[in-house]
Amino acid sequence: NKKQLGEFRGIIADNMHLSNSFLNNVIFRENCGDIMNTMARGILELENYDKDIDNVSVEHILKQCMRIIGVAPLLAVYGYHAHNHYDKDKSLVIHRPNHKLTVAENILHMLHTDGKYSELEANALDAALTVHMEHGGGNNSAFTTRVITSSGSDTYSVIAAAILSLKGPKHGGANIKAI
Repeated sequence: NKKQLGEFRGIIADNMHLSNSFLNNVIFRENCGDIMNTMARGILELENYDKDIDNVSVEHILKQCMRIIGVAPLLAVYGYHAHNHYDKDKSLVIHRPNHKLTVAENILHMLHTDGKYSELEANALDAALTVHMEHGGGNNSAFTTRVITSSGSDTYSVIAAAILSLKGPKHGGANIKAI
């Protein structure tokens, strides 16, 4: 319902931040030019910021997952900007997320150098994100998640592996083709 959606959005917004040291040490250091590697490296690095990493309670794992959901758009957008800056010699513009915006709106706000976007863009991106999120169940990343989780590995390693499973051409290189 609307109340639950508002609460969920609040949790995601509260997790939508990265420290300056994280940005400098992970995103803006030797950028490899591959957004999937940048995102996986960023997800793995989050483990170093988790003070209770050995806690495998359902509540803590859900907190880790909410953190990853909140941070993933930043990793993608900031990684894209770092790639354009370091590899393509373009200007580097970084916008912090606005906690009043939805995830799709924040991605567009952070992506565009002027921070502006249209309602149509936000609605289209929101729909695209929903379709991408819900298309699976038996797809490559979901399968990878199940395999790595079954070994008892930590949340960050599981999600990083799932991200990297989407990278290769056998999966179709869908992320590259979508660009």
